[in-house]
Amino acid sequence: MGEEILINFTPMETRVAVIENGMLQEVYIERAECKGMVGNIYRGKVVRVLPGMQAAFVEIGLERAAFIHVAELTPAASSAEERSQPEPSISSLLREGQSLVVQVTKDPIGTKGARLTTRLSIPSRYLVYMPDRDHIGVSQRIENEEERQRLKEIVVNALDADQPSGQHQGAGFILRTAAEGARREDIETDIAYLRRLWSKVQQ
Repeated sequence: MGEEILINFTPMETRVAVIENGMLQEVYIERAECKGMVGNIYRGKVVRVLPGMQAAFVEIGLERAAFIHVAELTPAASSAEERSQPEPSISSLLREGQSLVVQVTKDPIGTKGARLTTRLSIPSRYLVYMPDRDHIGVSQRIENEEERQRLKEIVVNALDADQPSGQHQGAGFILRTAAEGARREDIETDIAYLRRLWSKVQQ
């Protein structure tokens, strides 16, 4: 599998492109005067709960308080039955002054603060780690069923080595498109890296 990483740097902007087999897979752009916050994880403090809007404002150290909706406070529904259930009252989940670990999903725009979620996800080269889910998935862009199964078994076996009981608490992973054809050792290295990173975030 041919893979290239192309980097273009100027004082105002840095651009990185990941090319696999001649096809563009990922693009990253960072501007010096406007560094994005999406993906950043913070320990915030709830400063106002809005029952009528089913939302709350959370202070994370920015000029304006960030915003979180009740739908981003609960685990993502995994079945049609769960999706049909009414959302709980935000007042039953949050109170003013409460500490909350959140991740930015949308940068502040104009007068609006950043948007937040408690459904944390931490990406690496081949994987996305989801600390609050016990699910192993594979990118839909990997179409070969044998390859999908191979990748899933690599992750399951790596987790079983740590927790032989099969109870992979706090071990949700999604195998990214870039994982197609990746070696077992490289995926296991990513798993170890993401777990170390999450441990540091928790500290």
